[in-house]
This record gives sequence, C-alpha cells and structure tokens, in this order.
Amino acid sequence: MIYAFVSLTITNPQSIAAYREKAADALAKHGGAVAGASPTLTGIEGNPHVPDMAAVLSFPDRDAAMAWIEDPELQPVHALRQGAGKSEILLLG
Repeated sequence: MIYAFVSLTITNPQSIAAYREKAADALAKHGGAVAGASPTLTGIEGNPHVPDMAAVLSFPDRDAAMAWIEDPELQPVHALRQGAGKSEILLLG
C-alpha cells in the first residue's frame, strides 16, 4: 500500500464540485481510494501553508498511483481538479 497527499487551494468551487462527482470512479479504476479528506485543517507545528482542503489517497502500489495520474482517459477528470485552483499531490514513498 502506498499513499498520496493532496493539497487544494480552491478558487473555482464549481470545478471542484464537478471533480468530486468523478473522483471516486477515477481512483477506483487504478485501485485507489480516499483514505481521508477534510476541508477543516489546522496547522499544529511550525508555520505550514494550510490549504482549503486536503486528502490522503491510498493505492495498492506506486505503479497504480502513477497509472492513475498518467492515464490519458482520466486527464479530463484531473483537469477539473487542477482547474479548481492550486492542486499539489505528493506520493509518500
């Protein structure tokens, strides 16, 4: 199992709403799932940038995570997330 951390600063609520409708199916295509997500974030050490929303995604392995992000059929779905504002994803591992 491998995880990805997603940080979103939302400037286009309509785009993120459209993304949410498609995200679960897009993740599932490559064995991924949302392990946790929240719009309520609190920095507890240092001076971190606190995004509007964050999520932890799980994938069976690194190859599955890379297949999800690189899948040509999913590019329109990724474009919705990216069009929602600032989107950053870190693969943990």
